[in-house]
Amino acid sequence: MIDLIKRKHNTEDIVKRRKKIAKHIMKDSQDIKSGTISSISTLDLELLFDLYDSFFLGDWFNRNYKGKLNFSLSRRMTRSAGSTLCSKNIAESAPQELVLEIRIGVDFLFNYGLIERVKTVCGVDTNNSLQALQLVFEHELCHVIEYICFEKSNCKGNRFKTIASNLFGHTASHHNLPTYKQIAKQKFVLNIGDSVSFTFKEERMNGILNNINKRATVLVPDKTGPYKDKLGNRYTKYYVPLELLERIK
Repeated sequence: MIDLIKRKHNTEDIVKRRKKIAKHIMKDSQDIKSGTISSISTLDLELLFDLYDSFFLGDWFNRNYKGKLNFSLSRRMTRSAGSTLCSKNIAESAPQELVLEIRIGVDFLFNYGLIERVKTVCGVDTNNSLQALQLVFEHELCHVIEYICFEKSNCKGNRFKTIASNLFGHTASHHNLPTYKQIAKQKFVLNIGDSVSFTFKEERMNGILNNINKRATVLVPDKTGPYKDKLGNRYTKYYVPLELLERIK
């Protein structure tokens, strides 16, 4: 464990190792063949883990980790691009009973190129969605390491920041990958509170843009609607793809 958390790489070395991992991914993955990710599977995350264990961690997990590490993909994650799940009873778990899970929010990868600006992950500028995936994955690996070594993890803590800096050169614990609200604003010129229209069952509907996630939430005035505002006005809620909305000027 001490070898794992004390390991440190310089900036030039980190960049070289990260590039080598990207080349291996594009060579061996069935889905990822370039820097642009349009398809991904949990097998890609397993491959990514094996490569990071080999190139950055000296095969520590392969040689020492007795527990189980799962990988999953989510299209519901709208804020965090990644998360690490750990059982609450980790302190009471035997090493071979420990189960951790790295979950990746894939929409951040699929939407990477939808807006034009610098996209930084963990304080590092990225050029494509594969680089973004690698940096998000590195962040989650630091959570895994901290859970294993200390039974708790917090990316706001100094210990986590030191591990992330030493291993991967991270200078921050957040990302600024495109969110659906940013995509709506830049690509469709839509903001929460805008008056919008859309077609539903061949009928043109007008309403207020109330929220933006994978789909937009639009409140359409309806005297018998189930939703009521503070003034007593009633609405029916509709979930509409952003590209089907038209802003009412």
